[in-house]
Amino acid sequence: MSATAFTALAATLLMVAGGPAPASGPVLVNAGIETPAVHDDPAGGNADADDPAVWVDPEHPGRSIVIGTLKEAGLDVYGLDGKRIQHIAAPPAPSEEGAVGRFNNVDVIYGFELGGKKTDLALVSDRGRDRVRAFAIDPTAVAAGRPPLKDVTAPDVKPVFASGESEVEEQRTAYGLTAFSDDDDAYVVVSQREKTRLRLLQLKDRGGRVGYETEDTLSLPGSFELPDGTDWAPCGDPGERPQVEGMAFDQEEGVLYAAQEAVGLWRIELDDEEFDDADLIDRVREYGTPWTYDEECVLDTANDPGYGGKHLSADVEGVTVYHAADGAGYVLASSQGDDTFAVYEREGRNAYVGSFAVTGGPAVDGVQHSDGSMVVNVPLGAAFPQGLLITHDGDDTPADGDREGTNFKFTRWDAVAGGFPEPLTVDTTSFDPRDAG
Repeated sequence: MSATAFTALAATLLMVAGGPAPASGPVLVNAGIETPAVHDDPAGGNADADDPAVWVDPEHPGRSIVIGTLKEAGLDVYGLDGKRIQHIAAPPAPSEEGAVGRFNNVDVIYGFELGGKKTDLALVSDRGRDRVRAFAIDPTAVAAGRPPLKDVTAPDVKPVFASGESEVEEQRTAYGLTAFSDDDDAYVVVSQREKTRLRLLQLKDRGGRVGYETEDTLSLPGSFELPDGTDWAPCGDPGERPQVEGMAFDQEEGVLYAAQEAVGLWRIELDDEEFDDADLIDRVREYGTPWTYDEECVLDTANDPGYGGKHLSADVEGVTVYHAADGAGYVLASSQGDDTFAVYEREGRNAYVGSFAVTGGPAVDGVQHSDGSMVVNVPLGAAFPQGLLITHDGDDTPADGDREGTNFKFTRWDAVAGGFPEPLTVDTTSFDPRDAG
């Protein structure tokens, strides 16, 4: 189907997963490594860290790289020691009136046929220019310690959502992004800023450069009928609808998980390169709470009717999938409002498992206001022998004077898994991210 309409009744009947959170609160884990802090000011190049992705080196996983978006400042590439090995600037504005590039989300696919050669790609949503940008990853450069990313975006790619340059300037543009492969084909799902729309794009080889074409479009609901019969929509600026940013695709199950920031976490089936059934598997705590707007949103928490979930505090943000054998594993979502990460079972009805927080430790500070995250199950060298979780930190400390810093934190997956009273699964062999398609 090219677009899906959801009735208010259907939205009301969607199930919220799981039971109450453990009385002891979230599990506390410590990150071991962090990337250099960046600063969203002119001196820092207007850098604001947001979303990470991991490229797994096929020969030596311990020299795998991490790619992180910095919004208006472009991209940084890091080694597993957290040190920066490459910086790529976002595209400049095409004219004095045009918008500059702004890199929001990033994901990786392996083995895309480009110019007759299997090529690994980092794919980025350019919110500023409303495009998807593609960067080839050179394993030889990684091995030699040279900058490994090269822009291979086709020069004539069109806006993902905008019909013209005036709409690009309004910034209702490409926002969240996740990528996946299906046999020899490769796709990205892109969300639209300040709208509920998702768009499925198929990547195309355009003379040795990467282009794309639209396969399908889905609009999630922007308002909901509550159990008491009243209508509710999340608070937002005039004309703004509840957007999606954090997304992850379960390669084995053909399922997209999408975080609608002020609503909750959706599970969306994809069938034959079309969006299919969508279920709201958990709601934010603020779901259904009345509000007023006077230059900013004010929630009337004293009159909260209690229709929200118990595990996510708005905004719900970065989403990632941990694969294990026979459909087991987990879906992780950033509960930005309380600086935790909710964990759901990957199989069945995505029952809630528990929550954790990345807190300050002897090596690095904790994680707050996290936007993007990425988990990898396979061993990545001596530092991460049982997998890696990367989380964006929206409030890096110590601060540099009055300059607020952001960066990325690296945490061993076994440290996360082992912190739970009933340890989470650690499975380093049943899923290979390089062969997920």
